[in-house]
Formats: sequence, structure tokens, C-alpha cells
Amino acid sequence: MPEKNFSKGRMEAFSDGVIAIIITIMVLEMKVPHTDTWEALVPMVPVFISYILSFLYVGIYWNNHHHMMHTVHKINGRVLWANLSLLFTLSILPFVTAWMGENHFTQIPVICYGIVLLSNALTYSFLANSLLKIHGENSLLAKAMGNGTKGKISVALYIIAIASCFINPVIGLVLYFVVAGIWFIPDKRIEKRMTQEA
Repeated sequence: MPEKNFSKGRMEAFSDGVIAIIITIMVLEMKVPHTDTWEALVPMVPVFISYILSFLYVGIYWNNHHHMMHTVHKINGRVLWANLSLLFTLSILPFVTAWMGENHFTQIPVICYGIVLLSNALTYSFLANSLLKIHGENSLLAKAMGNGTKGKISVALYIIAIASCFINPVIGLVLYFVVAGIWFIPDKRIEKRMTQEA
């Protein structure tokens, strides 16, 4: 019996909604100071840095998810669950973001933040591989993704960053920013392949 395929529209709409809520929750965690002085903003600096980093990551995942879904035309139950697993790990970001910022980048919160980033990367790979499985090795998605070197480097850097936190959490934090920087410039492979296929 052939595997049932579903329309991707509802999954994309649901994903966009969840990601928008995640960003909203993160910004609401930034508490307004009770006084109107510049000094009152100083304790907010780690919170704001944490917010910037997490906003970058959520934006990167939304951007890549958006591009990836443009290369596919069908999904199935496995893809739905893979997508939910990605959204689940992304939904933990507001918690670890607030925890890390409120505690001024101490060891355990920074380690937990890295574990969440690592889980984001792994669940995104799970989603991509689930889509590849139903579209094939010769699909537009497969051609656009290539050998996934950037993703493998990111996972390795997350592991190094988490381990580095046992020496100094600042090293881990810097490496989290490095990975965000690697992905900040949108990956042109998908757009290039879509243009070629048009």
C-alpha cells in the first residue's frame, strides 16, 4: 500500500505561527526597569545579548525552513512529526534564553542553552532527512542541500562550545555566536537551484 502524502500548506502555516509565538515570548521576558536612568539598563545587558542571540537563531531556522519547504511538494506523517520535533526544541529557547541572561552567562545556563541549540540542529536535520526520503536523491532539495558540510560543522562547534563551558562559559557563548554568524548569511544553494530548475 503506497504511503499517504499530505499537503504542506498547513504545516508551513502552523510552523510560522509557532515561531512567531516563540519570538513574542522571548521579548516579553525582557522586563522593563523600574527607574528611568541609564544605570537601570546595565543589568539588562546580558538579557538583551541573550535575546539578540536567540532572535538570530530563530530567524535563521525560520529562513532555512521557509527555503527548504519551497523545494518540496509533498509531506507525510513522518515529516509532520519531524517538524513538530523541531518546533518543540525551538520552543525551549525562550526558557534557556531568559535563564542564561538573568544569570549573566553562568556555567550551567550556558551549557543548557548549548544543549538546546544542539537539539535544534539535530531535529532540523531529522526534518530535512525525512523530506529527502520521500523526494529522492535526485530531487531539488537533495541537490540544494548537497553534503550538509555546514550542518556538520555546526554540530561539532556546539559540542565543542558545550565542553568549553566547563573551562569558561564565555568561550561557549562566543562559539554560539560564531555558529549563528556562519548561518546568518542565507544559504544561496536552494535559491540558485530553484532558479536553475525554473
